[in-house]
Amino acid sequence: MTVKTFTLPDLGEGLTEAELVSWLVQVGDTVAVDQPIAEVETAKSAVEVPCPFAGTVHQLHGASGQTLDVGAPLISVDTGDRAGTPAPQGGGPKGGQSYREEERAGADPAAAAEASAVAAASDDDAGSGSVLIGYGTPAGGTAGRRRRPKRTGASGPAASTARPVPEPAQAAEQAAAQAAQAAGAAHDAMASAPRLAPTVISPIVRKLAKDRGVDISTVRGSGPGGLILRRDVVTAAAAPAARDSTAPSSAVPAPVPSTTAAPSAVDARTGLGVAERVPVSGIRKAIGQAMTRSRAEIPEATVWVDVDATRLVELRAELKAQDPATAPGLMALIARFVLAGLARHPELATRIETLEDGSQEIVRFDGVNLGFAAQTDRGLVVPNIRGAHTLSARGLDAELRRLTELARSGKAGPAELSGSTFTLNNYGVFGTDGAAAIINHPEVAILGIGRIIDRPWVVDGQLAVRKVTQLSLAFDHRVCDGGAAGGFLRMVADAVENPVSVLADL
Repeated sequence: MTVKTFTLPDLGEGLTEAELVSWLVQVGDTVAVDQPIAEVETAKSAVEVPCPFAGTVHQLHGASGQTLDVGAPLISVDTGDRAGTPAPQGGGPKGGQSYREEERAGADPAAAAEASAVAAASDDDAGSGSVLIGYGTPAGGTAGRRRRPKRTGASGPAASTARPVPEPAQAAEQAAAQAAQAAGAAHDAMASAPRLAPTVISPIVRKLAKDRGVDISTVRGSGPGGLILRRDVVTAAAAPAARDSTAPSSAVPAPVPSTTAAPSAVDARTGLGVAERVPVSGIRKAIGQAMTRSRAEIPEATVWVDVDATRLVELRAELKAQDPATAPGLMALIARFVLAGLARHPELATRIETLEDGSQEIVRFDGVNLGFAAQTDRGLVVPNIRGAHTLSARGLDAELRRLTELARSGKAGPAELSGSTFTLNNYGVFGTDGAAAIINHPEVAILGIGRIIDRPWVVDGQLAVRKVTQLSLAFDHRVCDGGAAGGFLRMVADAVENPVSVLADL
């Protein structure tokens, strides 16, 4: 019996944990490669995780409601392979090594290094194409994995011979002995090669080292080619007694504590009984962290203007009368005006990056990924329309509808929920006129749109009832001043009041 353990991978954008919502398989079930095995909820979305192994489910690591760290064991599968069988040198099982090596926290270091070499040698491997941010099997004919350059100048058995690929240790008592032996072999192999700077690819590993006060230059990597893995940082930060063991425990995480407080609990500050304690996790935790970071880092300012949207509402009605099926909505039309404004004021769709020496740069992009705030049952998320600057109002409308449905159904993945460079926020759906929005970090601006209501408005010297809304722009004062922000807002407002005026910029 050969049991392989699949660890929870990075599900996108450097996320470090995920909540296990439900299992889609049970112990004893037969699973195929890329079959969904569990539904997990990250700070960005709820996704189904496919399994990279085929076989029989041996163990489920965790229960519904538990929060698992990236790199923690998720599922163990009995693959039925014979232990010690050498890995093929050019046509091995398709997709077997395609998920990210730095996230394989449960694998033996020497085994991971050799498995990476075998995978890199098989250029023609193909899989089913079910890929989910950092793991899964690549589609046929594509380069589905990162390949490390061949090392030159290395000598000794590690550089000249190919050995059978050992399977990852599954029991803690066996893993300790095997890892110690493998670590010695890896040390001998790397000792004959030139000393290189520590290799760190994953930003998660860098952040973990920073958070735990570990000097990354002193950490010895156990991954392929000396790659520093998460477990290397954890080992370096741990107490000396804990450093003797390199294999993570495969035990099931402790049960999740109940969110309901004891009936007799009394809050010392208020004197009231505590009805419930709810852990801040998942999307609520992510929203809190993002908003806190935005307020702490961005010196924002807000400008706003009331706008007569009567002509825009009339234009939308005319388009709907002509073609109800494809007529763009008001949000899509305003989005098109916003993109025209960003073409004239591109500094509002940039990003500020801090370099290693502490200096900062304003990064400008060739285009716009337009995000929009969407309220879902899980909380507030920001899907984004990639390459929005290339789309017409009808194209934007189609993407708005598609992404809104994905977000509300909980099926939007990291690709749909990350990477925006400017955000629209429609407050009108809540029946409010406007708000001082918090910028969606690391973006530098956000435009809010209030509800459209009938209000008295002076037109050609006469008082009339018009369709009025409010536009509010919060912007990062580091990238521009009030002149640019006001110019952008005025351009969008003029387009809303007189849609024909912006045609030349579309």
